Amino acid sequence: QHRILQVLGIPHGALMSVIFCMMILSFPLGAYVVFNSEIGGDITYEYPMDSLDLFLAGIGFGIPVEFELGDGFIIIWCTFLILFTVAMFGPKKNFVNVLQSIISKGKYQTQDNYMVVTVKWFSILVIISGSIITIQEFFGVFVEQPEASNQLIQFFGMSLAPIIEEFGFRVVLIGLPLFALYSRRSSFRLLAKSLWRPFQNLQNVNVKSALVLIVVVGIFFGVAHVISGEPWSAGKFAQAASSGIIIGWVYFRFGLAPAILIHWAANYFIFSYAHIVADINQIPLEDAFTNSLLGTLEIMLVVTGAISIAVLVLNYIFSKKHASDTQSSSLLQS
Repeated sequence: QHRILQVLGIPHGALMSVIFCMMILSFPLGAYVVFNSEIGGDITYEYPMDSLDLFLAGIGFGIPVEFELGDGFIIIWCTFLILFTVAMFGPKKNFVNVLQSIISKGKYQTQDNYMVVTVKWFSILVIISGSIITIQEFFGVFVEQPEASNQLIQFFGMSLAPIIEEFGFRVVLIGLPLFALYSRRSSFRLLAKSLWRPFQNLQNVNVKSALVLIVVVGIFFGVAHVISGEPWSAGKFAQAASSGIIIGWVYFRFGLAPAILIHWAANYFIFSYAHIVADINQIPLEDAFTNSLLGTLEIMLVVTGAISIAVLVLNYIFSKKHASDTQSSSLLQS
C-alpha cells in the first residue's frame, strides 16, 4: 500500500501544486476581467445595479439594493480570498505540509487541509461532469447555457453563485436538517460549528442517512438549474445533479470552505482564464475553451482527478483488507 501510494503521490502532489498556483493567479485575472477588460462593452464596473438576484435553495428572487457592479464584485472577491486563505492554512495543517507528506511519504491525510480537499474533489468533479456531458452528446443531448444579455453581468452572477447556492443548498438543506437530527444540545455556538463542519461536530451521525439526504438535495440542485430563474437546457440536469452530490458530500465530510471553493473553481476560476484568453485573442468566449491554455488546464485536472479516484479506491480496498486481517487475528487469538 505504502509503495503504491508513494508512487502516485509524486505526480499527484506536483499536479495539485500547479493547479493551486493557477488558482492563486486567477484572483488578479478575475479582477482584470471586471475592471480593465472590455467584455461588457458599454457596461463597465461602474454599471449601476438596482437589485441583487439570488437563487436560494431552488428559489430565485431579487433584493432591492442599489450598488455599482464593481463594488459588489470586490465584496465577493474578498470573501473568496478570505476563504482561500483559510483553506491554505487549515483546519489542522497547512497546504505545503500536507503536500510534502503526499509527495515524499505517500501519506494521504487530505482531511488535514481544506485546499488539498478542494483541488482533489474539484478534479474528480471535472472528470465526472465531463464524462456525463460526453455520454449525453453521444446520444444527441447537449448542455445549452442561458443566453447572457451581457458577459460582464454574467461573470458577476457566476462569481456570486458559489456563495449563495452553497448556503442555500448545502447549509440550509443539508446542514440544518443534520443538526436537527443529530445535535444533542441546542446552542448557537454548536449550530455554527455544525454548519461549518457537520461531520466533525455532530455526534453519532448515520452516514448512510446523511448520504441519502445529500443525493436528494443533489438531485434537487440539478432540477433547479433547468426550471428556475434563467434555466439551462435539460441536458444540464445530470451534470448539475452529480456536481451537487459531490459538493454535498464534501460539505458533509470536510466542511463548508472546500464546498464553496469547489463551486468557486467551477465558476470563477475557470471562467476568469476563459475571459482573459478571449480578451487577449479578441475571440468569442466559446472559442476560448478550445485554446491550448484551457486545454492544458483541462488535461491537468483530468489526470489529477484520475489519480484522486485511484487513491480513493486503493484506500478503500486496503482499509477493507486491514479490517478483515484484524478480525481474523482476533479470532485466532480467541
